Amino acid sequence: MKKIIEVKNLTKEYKNIKAVDNLSLEVTQGEILGLLGPNGSGKSTTINCILSLLNYKEGTIKIFDKPMSPESYDIKRKIGVVFQDVAVFEELNVYDNIDYFCGLYITDKNIRKTYVEDAIKLVGLEEFKKFLPKQLSGGLLRRLNIACGIAHKPELIILDEPTVAVDPQSRNNILSGIKKLRETGATIIYTTHYMEEVEILCDRIIILDKGKVIAQGTIDELKTLAKIEEKVTVEVTNLEEKFVNKIISFKNVENVTYNNSLLIIAYKKGKNNLLELIDYLKSEGIKYNKIFSERPTLNDVFLELTGKELRD
Repeated sequence: MKKIIEVKNLTKEYKNIKAVDNLSLEVTQGEILGLLGPNGSGKSTTINCILSLLNYKEGTIKIFDKPMSPESYDIKRKIGVVFQDVAVFEELNVYDNIDYFCGLYITDKNIRKTYVEDAIKLVGLEEFKKFLPKQLSGGLLRRLNIACGIAHKPELIILDEPTVAVDPQSRNNILSGIKKLRETGATIIYTTHYMEEVEILCDRIIILDKGKVIAQGTIDELKTLAKIEEKVTVEVTNLEEKFVNKIISFKNVENVTYNNSLLIIAYKKGKNNLLELIDYLKSEGIKYNKIFSERPTLNDVFLELTGKELRD
């Protein structure tokens, strides 16, 4: 597959602290790449270096097979960026905001009009063309922000947490729009802390921590990195500690947690575990409301790889 982005041995330091540490990555044409990591992992610094918004100490960056620099305007015309912070003009309505940002790249008025209408349709703002940003809900404002970033039909799109603090309906609309962008041929880098969005959207994932790539691959490939193979959840009230301790001693159990009437058991191996647990609960006369088994989620893998401690 054609490489759209190629980063080799990128290092960026702040006062002798390596925000990005000898990082290499590739993004291929037509894929949605999930760029994940806890706070402070180097995601934003990496993106800003890729866009030549930051100088860096070492490494090379190519986009569309050309070296990227602050003066690479021919490359920048092919890139659309939607940052987490909404950046639109408060005095312009929805249509005029999108038209302005599109006009930075598209000078032909007829083509620009078509592009603006396409962007409005993509994010579902047809009924809000004359609204000012202050009249929009948070979800609509996010959708306007996306439309402004992609109206010029860029070949490469970088989306930095585009669904933060939006309602489920707006989130569904945004995710649907991102899928349509990929269908039209766009290559997308997607950053988020919502792992369910990554599972829905992304073809491949890179996980960063402390400025380094600590894992990469498809969702299924990353799930094979987990120490656990099966997770069983039981809804049971007032479970005595002695029963929890007994379950911990089962052969395939990796760990057990019991909080708020939810018993969660992580197994290292996934054969006949559910049957063994049901038989045990029955033998002890323990009544439960619900019980179900699932494979480890991407969130489980992410926490296992990056740790569960809080980040700033």
